[in-house]
Amino acid sequence: MRTAVDAFGVHLAAELNRSAHTVRAYLGDVVSLLDHASRMGATTPADLDLLTLRSWLARLRTTGAARTTLARRAAAARTFTAWAHRSGLTGDDPGQRLASPKPHRDLPNVLRADQVAGLLEPPAATRAGTPTPAASQTPAATPTRAAPQTRATTPTRAARQTPIATPTNTTTPTDTASAGGPVGEVAAAASAEETATALRDHAILELLYAAGIRVAELCGLDLGDVDRSRRVLRVFGKGARERAVPYGVPAERALEAWLRRGRPTFVTPGSGDALLLGAKGGRLNPTVVRRIVARAAAAAGLPHTSPHGLRHAAATHLLEGGADLRSVQELLGHASLSSTQIYTHVSIERLRSAYRQAHPRA
Repeated sequence: MRTAVDAFGVHLAAELNRSAHTVRAYLGDVVSLLDHASRMGATTPADLDLLTLRSWLARLRTTGAARTTLARRAAAARTFTAWAHRSGLTGDDPGQRLASPKPHRDLPNVLRADQVAGLLEPPAATRAGTPTPAASQTPAATPTRAAPQTRATTPTRAARQTPIATPTNTTTPTDTASAGGPVGEVAAAASAEETATALRDHAILELLYAAGIRVAELCGLDLGDVDRSRRVLRVFGKGARERAVPYGVPAERALEAWLRRGRPTFVTPGSGDALLLGAKGGRLNPTVVRRIVARAAAAAGLPHTSPHGLRHAAATHLLEGGADLRSVQELLGHASLSSTQIYTHVSIERLRSAYRQAHPRA
């Protein structure tokens, strides 16, 4: 059994070119199936039959597995039995006769266009020519401190006549910072990192919505995958399928700011050609991108939003703007048109809602 599982994993990764996440999920499902089969007396994949497959799904259902989970596990079982049959490990393919429950697909909650506009509003630090927080605070701090010191030294004639050489020549932390000392260098570095982070986060939000790409596709982008003259991204999606995705002028501005003023702050010898970098110079992780999007949504007063939520919004707004379904399918990289059709239902539901609210005889 273990040998069959290992060989099946190689088949998924090398021959079907499935992602590491998909391989891990399918292997987990197959191990669960074979464990159930061994409890029923099976010793090799050849002992699998339709009854074993059905009883495995029934047991999962009794443990509270959702319909979508059952559908995915049934798909994994069918893929395994088909491979085992082609490999000569089984005499027939029992998975061909295995039916699985049709998963219930809820309509995604999609942000309105005005909500997305608020989310994509560039922060002050990303605007060219805008002083950083440290820079704007320094001028205000100097006169404020100087004023009280002047008043404090003028109450008596003796105080005026007494030479006060020590305070005048003493180097304060503020003076050290302005003179380029250690404190100033630390403050400048912290300010540069804050600005670079703001520029990166804004570019992430713009690209996710403008191109409608998946979070893994975004993090996998290299510098050479961006054709800025035509404003097109070269994206490698599921199954390493390559597609070209256009993006708009606002996203280009955000990308220009990140590449010119942000990325050089984080880049290290080990950064390679990664387009988006983390604070330590490595390729940005999808988990970090999810936190960035959720934090930005909360700051804009929006409900919890994920990178996939921006993908949903991009697809829905394209259809509402008149784009045809096939073009949206190509943009999103869906292998099947049925995956894209869910956004037509979202648009129809919005139309019905607007009709009920506005039409006098709704």
